[in-house]
Amino acid sequence: MKRLLGLFCCGLTACTSVEVPTQFEYQEIQTSTFKIATWQKITNPSAPFKIYIEGDGYAFRANGRLSSNPTPHGTLVRELAFADSHDNVVYMARPCQFVEDEKCAPKYWSTARFSPQTIQAQYEAVHQIADRQPVTLVGFSGGAQIAGLVALKYHDLNVEKLVTIAGNLDVKAWTDYHHLPPLTESDDLQNYQAQYAQFKQKHYVGTDDDNIVPQITENFVADKATIVYVQGASHNSGWQKAYMQIRAD
Repeated sequence: MKRLLGLFCCGLTACTSVEVPTQFEYQEIQTSTFKIATWQKITNPSAPFKIYIEGDGYAFRANGRLSSNPTPHGTLVRELAFADSHDNVVYMARPCQFVEDEKCAPKYWSTARFSPQTIQAQYEAVHQIADRQPVTLVGFSGGAQIAGLVALKYHDLNVEKLVTIAGNLDVKAWTDYHHLPPLTESDDLQNYQAQYAQFKQKHYVGTDDDNIVPQITENFVADKATIVYVQGASHNSGWQKAYMQIRAD
């Protein structure tokens, strides 16, 4: 595996290169539904794990049409994970990102991005990595929805904390706000608000985020003290000032 993660982008010339630290190894996890690309630094298997879950990636082109490959062009989640000093840190992609998989179809980065098959795959990947060890799931954008659904639906995981960054926690509120069609083949944390509130959590919200606007998070989260506002951060930029705090969670 080449040490520039961006070089493994299935031919995407626009995919931004990120140097992978030598401690991280590429592991492609085959689940019952999808292949999941991960980069893992595991130095003490008996210690807690911290798993960063990627966002929706390059799901749509600038003209609003579906892309042919959802591998992310942005580097935010990779930057956070690769400089995290915890013993066991994993960067986990979403289905169809960074890999070629015959099961991939555009619906899995559009209407079915939070489908049962997707959640099952991410759960199996987390389980294979962390087993019953305490784990913190960190989800960016749609990765926050994935993290929450995995934690809620699979009680054999030992999810210690949920951390979100510009997290899409309420899919219906998000589609309604942007006048988008509903994600008809996806589940939604909005259906499990009471159960979600039982988890230890932290939510990083960009004050200038016009994609996941602050009120979506504010309306979903029961304990407003868990919300951290990052001044000037938009959906994909301006988060560097919070990197150290996020890595410390």
